[in-house]
Order: sequence, then structure tokens, then C-alpha cells
Amino acid sequence: MNIGAHVRGGGKLTPSLDAGVEIGATSIQIFTQSPRMWKPSLYEDKVLANFREAQAAHPTIKDTFCHATYLINLASPSKELYEKSILCLTTNLTVGRGMGAKGVVVHTGSHMGEGFEKALPQIAEAFMRALDGAGKSPKGVDDCPILIENTAGAGGTVGRSFDEIEAMINACGKDERLGLCIDTQHLWASGFDFSTLEGAKQLVKEVDSRIGMDRLKCFHLNDSKIELGGNKDRHANIDEGTIGSKGLAALMGHPKIRNIPMLLEVPGDGDGPRAVDVKKAEKTYAQGLAMYGVTAKPASSKVKSATKKAAPKKAAAVKKPATKKPAVKKAAVKKTTKKK
Repeated sequence: MNIGAHVRGGGKLTPSLDAGVEIGATSIQIFTQSPRMWKPSLYEDKVLANFREAQAAHPTIKDTFCHATYLINLASPSKELYEKSILCLTTNLTVGRGMGAKGVVVHTGSHMGEGFEKALPQIAEAFMRALDGAGKSPKGVDDCPILIENTAGAGGTVGRSFDEIEAMINACGKDERLGLCIDTQHLWASGFDFSTLEGAKQLVKEVDSRIGMDRLKCFHLNDSKIELGGNKDRHANIDEGTIGSKGLAALMGHPKIRNIPMLLEVPGDGDGPRAVDVKKAEKTYAQGLAMYGVTAKPASSKVKSATKKAAPKKAAAVKKPATKKPAVKKAAVKKTTKKK
């Protein structure tokens, strides 16, 4: 189980790890610059190195993901916006690599009515320019991929289906530095029903055949304020939307999905994911495992059972010295009687 959440980054980056711990998350996602501004945040090498070290040594936070700025539009007919988008994505990827992040999630953008096929060549060019132009990962650090996020399907948005995502990856020569992030709310809104065991199995089958399960690096775990096929991006807290915990459970419990990081992007009470949202996701995960005949053991129960097993060992260690003491006393008495 790896339940994460989107949390605040901050100028020094490392506080984001503490923010994840506060709500019980085991993975985090952050913006490395304002999501609605072009101006990039500049990080000193020391700040990036400190984060890498803190993340690598962290006892509970397993993975860190970055989310690229919302303003990016790699499918834009506007040359100016297109170039600004490539530069922004390149900068975001440079920071992600410097942090040692597991991926930079990006919304590809919208073709603004021009059509996906027309926009496809420039999208591929943009991805390749960012991948090749971003700063290299530090020595010994795994490369940070760009993760294409699926969309809810509104307007001319790109990535509304696995067909389109497959086409984008193929247009880049199936570059291994491109991966996938599936947003459950967007998937639901685009018309894909994964809320049953059969639906979850069909999702895995489609992703595996079109894109490859090895490219699926994380999920955005969200309920939906919109009905199935509603084509709008509207996230809801788990069990406060049209998917519900049962529908999410069928997905979360699937054997090929259950160990992939699940990052909450729910509204909470207006300020993002809370501890109660993480707990709800953990219960939903356990519910999902049960649907596949697996029983989830809470971490607390494992600690208790380990403590019980250790107890007999301590008792045995105390008894051994106690049995030797009477024998020593008897030997001392025999010696004194001989002297008399």
C-alpha cells in the first residue's frame, strides 16, 4: 500500500516531506513553482541535494512526484504559447531530475479546436525537446520521466483516451523517458467505467496493450463530482462523489495496480488532502484487496504481533541467570564447613 497526497512544496522543498508525514501519506506530489504562473522557482544545487538526501533516508515517504505548471499547452496553435510551454516543462523537468523525483506529471494541453492529428507532431517535438533539453539527473540518481496525465475530455483537451496517449508516445519513438499518470476522476469523466472487477481488469488490459503497465508510474486518486462520461474535471473527496469507495476499491485492489503510488488530489475541506482522507483511502484499499480475496493487515497489528513474539525471548534470558544462583550458594557452604 502506498497512499500519497499532493502537498505544499515550499522554497526549501524538504518541508513537503514533513507535510506528507503530518497526514500519514507514504508518497507526495508537489508543485516546484506556482501552478498558475510562468516564472520558475530557482533552486540552488544544495537545496536539491538536501532534498534528495532527505527523501532517500526518509523512514516513511517512499516516493516524490512533481506536477508541472497548469499553464503548459504543448498542443497550442499559438507559437508564442507553444515555446513558453516547452521552456516551462523543460525547467520543471530539470528541477524534478535534480530532486530525484519519480516523475513530472503534465497536462499536455488543448489543440483549441484544431484537431488532435494536426497537433500530434508538435506535441511529440515538444516532449523530445524537454526530455533532451532538461538538466541531467545527478550521478547515481534514476532518471525522472515525464508522466502524461489523462484528461476528462472537455473541449479540445489532449489525452482524453488511451488511444491519444499511445499515439503521443509512439510519435516520440516510444521513448522510455515518457510514462503515464492516470487520474481516476478524469478517467471516470471521460467515460471509462472501472468501478467493477471487470472494469478494473479491462483498464489493466487496455493500458498494458496500448501503453505498457511498466510506464504507469502513479495514480491521482480522486472521487468525482461529475457523472460517468460527464467530461468535466471536478474532483471530490472519496465517498462524496459518483464513483464512491466501492468503485475505487475495485481498481485499487487489482494485483497489477495495488502497489502503484496512489496520490490524493481531493479538495479536503478546501485546502487539499487531510489525514482523514488518507485514512479513507487506506480503508478503500483494504476493501479493494478483499474484493480479490486478500486480507490487508494494518501496520499497527503487525507491530503488536512483533512485540508479542519478542516477549518470550526476553523471559528466557532472565530465567537462565536465576537458576545458577542457588548452585553457587551451596558450593560456598560446603567450603566453610570443611575449614571448621
